[in-house]
Amino acid sequence: MTVHRTFDDLVAEGASVPTEGWDFSWFEGRATEARPSWGYAMSAAARLGRASAVLDIQTGGGEVLDFALAQAPERPLLAVATEGWPPNVAKATALLRPRGVVVVAAPEDAPLPFADGAFDLVVSRHPVRPHWDEIARVLQPGGTYFAQHVGPASVFELVERFLGPQPDEVLAGRHPERERSDAEAAGLDVVGLRAERLRMEFHDIGAVVHFLRKVVWMVPGFTVEAYEPQLRALHRRIQDEGPFVAHSTRHLFDVRKPGTHQL
Repeated sequence: MTVHRTFDDLVAEGASVPTEGWDFSWFEGRATEARPSWGYAMSAAARLGRASAVLDIQTGGGEVLDFALAQAPERPLLAVATEGWPPNVAKATALLRPRGVVVVAAPEDAPLPFADGAFDLVVSRHPVRPHWDEIARVLQPGGTYFAQHVGPASVFELVERFLGPQPDEVLAGRHPERERSDAEAAGLDVVGLRAERLRMEFHDIGAVVHFLRKVVWMVPGFTVEAYEPQLRALHRRIQDEGPFVAHSTRHLFDVRKPGTHQL
């Protein structure tokens, strides 16, 4: 616990920690999040061991793919990752190059810069938005899309502390059944879809600041200066009542492109 530290000290620390990549080890002892029961990274590792050509979409700093490749029983002949944020491109390249992975700088909303049917496995952990038509295009017949997505109203207890109550259409965004329909409209078969709601705890306001800087779509345009009154109020709330509790939502997609080859 860090309740003895001042608001200014905690906020300054949370505002100074680098945000590149998807390494969340800095939060140890300061924030917690329960993990989905399906164990995405280990499940992805098993798929990687059976694949010949793999694409990881929006790899972040490459940490999840790096872990999965280290655990895979066999490495695919070809492994490629895309990332759109320049600091993460550099971080992912440095991390994944020793494993033979080519990291391609590609904007999140742009078409995937690969030929039709180039991959038998496409993976992704927490894509900003799944582009189903592009996923379907780059998969070979019988290929698999295996991914963990962020679900609807994830961590919205925290979001609404800063932005106020959100409209129903925002709360329903990223709904797994809506994404299922979009995948099917792109010609893909959803053979597996699981969803879970998971407890999170923030133990100090520095962890909140770092989280909102790192997961930038939660409170778009977040800065300490713009939201200082809300931060101070939440700091007092944590000091008086203990950790602030929120809930993340996650869903796991196992999707096939019609054809004969299966992973």
